[in-house]
Amino acid sequence: MVGGVATILHGAPRMTGGLDLAVILQKENLLGLVGVVERLGYRPKAPVNPKDLSDPGVRESWKKDKGMKVFTFFHPKKPFAEVDILIDEPIDFNGIWERRVECSTGNVSIPTASIEDLITMKRKPGRDKDLSDIAALNRIRALKEKEK
Repeated sequence: MVGGVATILHGAPRMTGGLDLAVILQKENLLGLVGVVERLGYRPKAPVNPKDLSDPGVRESWKKDKGMKVFTFFHPKKPFAEVDILIDEPIDFNGIWERRVECSTGNVSIPTASIEDLITMKRKPGRDKDLSDIAALNRIRALKEKEK
């Protein structure tokens, strides 16, 4: 888990409707992910075959020719419930995975990008909401340091 929901899971007060995921960009993994989101009723936002997400050459073309950073799925009955899959990895997935934090909600443990990785990912776009998230994450990190 990365993005706004990950920021919330670390304790920042924030609103978001989307779910941002960093995943292993391997064919079998991506085809499995596409199958799951389709069974949940999600459809690709772009007019493309979602299985093309599993083709590295197609992803490179999307990044180069379209400037695509994420592949977005939407749900026709839930307009704010988008799922973004990072295809332009700002940080290597293995690094994100090694530094992940397990955040719990109820009985579910969610592998979540570390505060440091979230800050690194949010610096690049520099949007107002990302800068606000960075400030909140820095405050949370400082509070956690004080608790140690």
